[in-house]
Amino acid sequence: MSTIAIVGSPTALGGHFAGMDRGPAALRANGLIDRLRAVPALAGATLVDHGDVPNDPGWAPDGDPRAKNRDLIAAYLPRVRDRVADALAVAPDAQLLILGGDCTSHSGTMAGLAKANPRARFGIAWFDAHGDFNTPDTTHSGNVWGMPFAMLLGRGEPDLVGACDGPTAREEDAALLGGQVLDETESRMLAASPVAQFGAGMLATEAGMAALAGWARVVGARCDGIYIAFDLDAIDESEGLSVAMPEPEGLSLATSVRAIETIAAAARIVGFGPTATMPRDNLDLRVTVDAVTRLTEAALGAPNRT
Repeated sequence: MSTIAIVGSPTALGGHFAGMDRGPAALRANGLIDRLRAVPALAGATLVDHGDVPNDPGWAPDGDPRAKNRDLIAAYLPRVRDRVADALAVAPDAQLLILGGDCTSHSGTMAGLAKANPRARFGIAWFDAHGDFNTPDTTHSGNVWGMPFAMLLGRGEPDLVGACDGPTAREEDAALLGGQVLDETESRMLAASPVAQFGAGMLATEAGMAALAGWARVVGARCDGIYIAFDLDAIDESEGLSVAMPEPEGLSLATSVRAIETIAAAARIVGFGPTATMPRDNLDLRVTVDAVTRLTEAALGAPNRT
């Protein structure tokens, strides 16, 4: 019997507004865990909810133009690391389901995977409408939630990189999928790096999906597993998901599911993290729960389960 370890990351510390800190509770309250237990592809898996990582406050105002709430984030990410590592210690072969929260959650999660498996090499597939590849030196906003992809790859200032034990993945084992809203310097840094990039338009084609399959095969062969970080704003705003920063011209839900299935067919998936859920008065959270259920099934469902 396989185990899926669930951890909530209730944080919006990475930016200039609150809301994403309520995402994990909102997903649970709208029936996500029961929905997952009813998914045929997850039949036989034991879902163990390890609760939320302690985080008080979940958000605080901060006018720092370089890195908002950097001290709070530097204190929080090691707690994410330790909760993830503790969850894996209970069931060493478990896969992770990380419920966020802003995208800094992923950098803490990768640190937890590395702590639990110090000899392992992990790849990362980062789905996001935004690059999250800024540093305090390149940011226009000071939002640290625009930096965690860079942080876990070892880029940025020592306190933030150190808070997530970066680097926890090599750039040649990383990919950005669905990225379209990037700052100019951020875009240049990505283009000059070994990080693979797959745009929404590219992934909507057979050639693009074939290219993704090739990336996953190569990375899956040299790594012990791939973590899929999925900011839900990678999905086009027309899908009506309750997320913090919806964007037009993004991935369709169907293309997102297919892309995840493509990665899962070529490599072992060690975890999946849907982040950026934010309750909004004009949107039905059950639509988001439906989407997260489908995405989780693609990532962690049979035959990929360990």
